[in-house]
Amino acid sequence: MNFRPRQADEEPEINLIPLIDVLLVILIFLAATTSFTRYSQLQLALPQANAEAQESDTLGMAISQQGIYALDGQLLSGVTAQDLAQALSIAAQGRDDAILVINADAQATHESVVRAMEAARLAGIARVNFATQSSP
Repeated sequence: MNFRPRQADEEPEINLIPLIDVLLVILIFLAATTSFTRYSQLQLALPQANAEAQESDTLGMAISQQGIYALDGQLLSGVTAQDLAQALSIAAQGRDDAILVINADAQATHESVVRAMEAARLAGIARVNFATQSSP
């Protein structure tokens, strides 16, 4: 160990050999752990959607937070599944493939939404959709 004071003309040296050794070890580690396998890709024929076409056979059922039902803008007096099924079957008359779109409030109970689905089953409506709202 040299404890003598440094002269003004001596400049500090940076030894690069240990740095190069560390970099080579990292490079070898990365090369050894990298996988070079190719993943096979699936060939899919995806269906095309036409977003502008509106289906005319849709029935809209709204469910409020308090469990009040409305079918196509008309309030329904009954709250049982049989009352709702009767209103749905009347509204679906003459429509071959009616679709029920349920617009439920975020605070509506699970029971009221399931009751609407049960009413659709009793009315013979096989297609039930749920309307959602995207968050801003």
